[in-house]
Amino acid sequence: MGTVDVRVVRSSGARGTVRLPYRTVDGTARGGGVHYEDACGELEFGDDETMKTLQVKIVDDEEYEKKDNFFIELGQPQWLKRGISALLLNQGDGDRKLTAEEEEARRIAEMGKPVLGENCRLEVIIEESYDFKNTVDKLIKKTNLALVIGTHSWREQFLEAITVSAGDEEEEEDGSREERLPSCFDYVMHFPTVFWKVLFACVPPTEYCHGWACFGVSILVIGLLTALIGDLASHFGCTVGLKDSVNAVVFVALGTSIPDTFASMVAALQDQCADASIGNVTGSNAVNVFLGLGVAWSVAAVYWAVQGRPFEVRTGTLAFSVTLFTVFAFVGIAVLLYRRRPHIGGELGGPRGPKLATTALFLGLWLLYILFASLEAYCHIRGF
Repeated sequence: MGTVDVRVVRSSGARGTVRLPYRTVDGTARGGGVHYEDACGELEFGDDETMKTLQVKIVDDEEYEKKDNFFIELGQPQWLKRGISALLLNQGDGDRKLTAEEEEARRIAEMGKPVLGENCRLEVIIEESYDFKNTVDKLIKKTNLALVIGTHSWREQFLEAITVSAGDEEEEEDGSREERLPSCFDYVMHFPTVFWKVLFACVPPTEYCHGWACFGVSILVIGLLTALIGDLASHFGCTVGLKDSVNAVVFVALGTSIPDTFASMVAALQDQCADASIGNVTGSNAVNVFLGLGVAWSVAAVYWAVQGRPFEVRTGTLAFSVTLFTVFAFVGIAVLLYRRRPHIGGELGGPRGPKLATTALFLGLWLLYILFASLEAYCHIRGF
């Protein structure tokens, strides 16, 4: 159990006795003994007393949290022992009109009334112990993590792939772990995904070559699956009569973006800020455009240069699609900047109303992009 000491300073005069209420407000950290002990009370400043200290107890739990926060709010100060200024502020009957001298004295007394300063709300951030973190980092460097998070053999991987599992084990209050039984939903989801589980079970275990074999084969399998998805989407477009440009912006883009969407959702739930979740979207698209197209076009250019023929890529509807995407991207960035206002709180989360409005807006931008790109591809509207 730790303690945070917060000093409250009284400035611009210290005459009279003032009572100042305070309380703690939950942020990502929870009170009631979960992350900290709730604190609520009053500080009493005596005559000529300018500083008081309040304490909040921090719970030292065993679970790792990257960064939790809560707030300490100060209430409106009140005079406890009324001096001349306090009496002037409360003098007179409601029906009697004050004289000019009394009005001036009341105005001067109002200027001496205790009020809150600019900083009446303090954010307290609970971080990990850096001394303990350095100790753990040194231990991890000397530990083979493959023994903890990896697999040792193909047999273990195939058994895990064909076995219906119920996810992580639940931890009881006494620290023991209880094995969960698979639910009906677990069985339903196992059979459609068992092929993919067995396929990736063929990836070498992490124990081989210090994990590099697992990394290399995983990247290779992901590339093959991406090529397979592209070919299947192309054949589907030919079957139903869709042009390649429409098929690319609808089915291929949707299929390759769904994993990024789930990755961003997990990052948003587990991180304190939106950097990882939003940066994943921009980063993955940057890799697709700069690395994916760059490498493919470079290989094609080298191949055709060896053959003695130029490599040409027709623009088609690319100029219109890129311009439309750029316009919608500026709208999206403007929305993210607007969401930084205090009444919303940030790029992600916030009140229910702004969350639903942002979701509807971005979904509408995606549908409009597909609509305009399709209309331009089929010559219903004129492009560039």
